[in-house]
Amino acid sequence: MDRKTLKTVTLGCKVNQYETEFLREGLAQLGYREACDGETADLCLVNTCTVTAESDRKSRKAIRHLAKENPGTRIIVMGCYATRRPEEAAALPGVVEVVTDKRELPALLERMGLPDPPEGISTFGSRHRAYVKIQDGCRMNCSYCIIPKARPVLTSRQPAEVLNEISRLVENQYREIVLTGIHLGHYGVDLEDNTPELAGLTRRIVDLDGDFRVRISSIEAAEATPELLDVMAAHPKRICPHLHLSMQSGSNTVLQRMCRRYTAREFIDRCRRVTDSLDNPALTTDVIVGFPGETESEFEETCRVAEQIGFSKIHIFRFSPRKGTSAATMPGHVPGDVQRKRFERLAEIVKPLRERFFRSLLGRRLQVLVESEIEDEEAGGLIDITGSSRAHPTRIGTSARYVPVELSDMNGEPGNLVEVRAERITDGRIVTTS
Repeated sequence: MDRKTLKTVTLGCKVNQYETEFLREGLAQLGYREACDGETADLCLVNTCTVTAESDRKSRKAIRHLAKENPGTRIIVMGCYATRRPEEAAALPGVVEVVTDKRELPALLERMGLPDPPEGISTFGSRHRAYVKIQDGCRMNCSYCIIPKARPVLTSRQPAEVLNEISRLVENQYREIVLTGIHLGHYGVDLEDNTPELAGLTRRIVDLDGDFRVRISSIEAAEATPELLDVMAAHPKRICPHLHLSMQSGSNTVLQRMCRRYTAREFIDRCRRVTDSLDNPALTTDVIVGFPGETESEFEETCRVAEQIGFSKIHIFRFSPRKGTSAATMPGHVPGDVQRKRFERLAEIVKPLRERFFRSLLGRRLQVLVESEIEDEEAGGLIDITGSSRAHPTRIGTSARYVPVELSDMNGEPGNLVEVRAERITDGRIVTTS
């Protein structure tokens, strides 16, 4: 008898990707397999996002597309758009159920016939790194963000459950574990007093057996605590020396309008504490340009702070008003062409900062997760970044400091952690030797 077929679509954050994988594994126990290209799926899952109005639109489009391409399929919709607009989601074609609370995913599997839903995941598709959700919910209420209304309940997983899950993933050859959450730095605040917070959990993770490394995803700068930095400094090969500290703006007045809980000076000082505590860490961040009322001088403050900190990468976003947030009704709309120019200027500023960080790595030994090969898709052969043909395959990986790395064929198969020496910079990545 043929197994039932499944298709999944995931929009948005790492937490959503983890939750889709959780359902995928549970459904596999119920006899579902991934539908092949062109094959009609019996069941479709859409894990939606609502961070912007465009995210809502993409979520609806994905649902309609699946319904059209899979006649008669059953569609289950989950995620933040489903939480905020359940009636709207339920009215879309093919939708048979809308899950409005991610804490109900085990109950969903039980209703579908799985008496003992998994406590976590053991695979993460064909990737070589796995996301592990350890926390959910946010109460920060930044003026531009709708997520606290979609995920308001702080929920942390028990340490034993997290440790068991990571052990399974490592046994299944996942060499990088990315700790993730909606507000990752609030891990543990909702649990009993004797439960470790993020630093304590990380300390227990590094003691697990196996060949793997841990990466901590986005946290607030204030949550890069001395305790967390001490753990990172003590285990430089086990914990990636990379922190993504969300800045959003370098202007005190803009930060106030954003309802962020720090000043630019406090953010700079936190970053300095990180660089003083760790060995040449990578610092990456998010910045919103064109926030309501942002003047040219306020934007220049952000540029100066970015240069002062020396981020190795900045995710730049142009402000988009989100209905339901206080920022959406603030006066002082910044025209689109001004937003575009500020986006381009900040992008130009980060280029030399990124190159400077790359140069600081030259001559050093780098720990790299090998991920894929460079291929010439048109010719079907392997090429180098200058376009000349190669006698041997060239592989691409990611260093512990979140830098793309080009490796020779002597440097291991995809999925391996290898140590190589950084030799030169070419085409936006570091080239290494074994």
